[in-house]
Amino acid sequence: MSGENALTLPALAGRRSLREEITRTLRAAVISGELRPGVVYSAPSLAAQFGVSATPVREAMLDLANEGLVDTVRNKGFRVTQVSEKDLDELSELRALIEVPTVRRIAETGVPDAVLGELRALATEIEDAAGRRDLIAHVNADMEFHLRLLSLSGNHRLVETVRSLRARSRIYGLRTLASRDALVPSAHEHAELLDLLSSGDTDGVEDLMRRHIGHVRTIWAE
Repeated sequence: MSGENALTLPALAGRRSLREEITRTLRAAVISGELRPGVVYSAPSLAAQFGVSATPVREAMLDLANEGLVDTVRNKGFRVTQVSEKDLDELSELRALIEVPTVRRIAETGVPDAVLGELRALATEIEDAAGRRDLIAHVNADMEFHLRLLSLSGNHRLVETVRSLRARSRIYGLRTLASRDALVPSAHEHAELLDLLSSGDTDGVEDLMRRHIGHVRTIWAE
């Protein structure tokens, strides 16, 4: 099971069920490239790093298999699926088609102060994770931020569609950005987006969202 010893998995937060927390962590590890494509990972080895039994890890990996993020390897474990450049281009194009106009509509309607507060806390969490180079925490907070914002559309299916698209994306360039201390400026775009939403700058919101999603195929992918 080459590569498993190089993983740095975070302590589990305990806010969700154990299976949910492990699934969330491993999903972020796939998206960020901490779990590498083509490598076979065994549930017992991952469980040892989490400090839990193999059962919830195996269940979590089956959840990721249902999402198309890993394939099962009989009697060995799970292999992270390969995603082509064409796949990534199509995923980012779909995200832009859905997220950009949706967030603009949300800006036109206005964001309640209570929700802005929740989102600002998540934006801070994203930047803090970037600053300490915790890619898994960064990806998780980023996912939570964007899905919470999109939930203001009132369209549950839209949110779940974007969740799936984001989960299938790969942003392998995060580690390089973090090593150059260049991830924090990118992370700060979330706070900038909230400032634009708060001021009702719909054109600014649309422009920033388009640029932000574009990072998936530019600076976050390099």
